[in-house]
Amino acid sequence: MPDYSSKSKQRLATCHPDLQRLFNAVIEAVDCSIIEGHRNRDRQDRFYREGRSKVQWPEGKHNKTPSLAVDAAPYIPGKGISWEVKQCCYFAGMVKIKALELGIAIRWGGDWDNDNDVNDQSFNDLVHFELILPD
Repeated sequence: MPDYSSKSKQRLATCHPDLQRLFNAVIEAVDCSIIEGHRNRDRQDRFYREGRSKVQWPEGKHNKTPSLAVDAAPYIPGKGISWEVKQCCYFAGMVKIKALELGIAIRWGGDWDNDNDVNDQSFNDLVHFELILPD
């Protein structure tokens, strides 16, 4: 059974307990790496300037404590983290199914409006998953 590296565990520990519960269940089904949980001000502002984020500090879900977002990617044994679109989409499907099973509402960065149409996005962040919290 796959297991997170110590670095992935540290990053996941910065996330909301529901994201921790979700991704601890995900790793039981598919190997993956946690790329980022909480994101500090300097990093968030840099990502915004580079066009890698659409929001500035402190508006990002990664900027909350604990983080309401996590960046996670599939890990292919012998190859490492996969940034391939097809692999990321396959992985996202597995994450979304696991979230449904656990009753955790999430949004994926490949389908921001959660309408199951991945072709109507103007900005894709295929490794991004965030909690949808009740108002």
